[in-house]
Amino acid sequence: MSIGSVVLLACGAFVGALGILITYFGRVELIAGYDPDRVTDEEGLASFIGTNALAVAGLLVVLALVEFTEPADGTGTDVAWIAFGVAVIALAGWMIVGSQRYEREPERER
Repeated sequence: MSIGSVVLLACGAFVGALGILITYFGRVELIAGYDPDRVTDEEGLASFIGTNALAVAGLLVVLALVEFTEPADGTGTDVAWIAFGVAVIALAGWMIVGSQRYEREPERER
């Protein structure tokens, strides 16, 4: 097993643990930018962000498997890394935009 596969699996385990804590234990304070004064539905936000974090963890595990089984010339991993990067950027954007439905607009000062 290559060191890259081990690092990817460790990252997948870490992101997966965060996803589990957020989704199943409601630890919304682990979400970056979480403001309890603006959130209207903590359970919905936890489910949404935690599930997407678990999807990122799954992508990391799949990438680790691709790295582990790569041919000697490394031809397949370039495509896998590009697909991984695109998928993570898309999921991050989806989480940013989607999490806004669980927040109310900030009150403006006069």
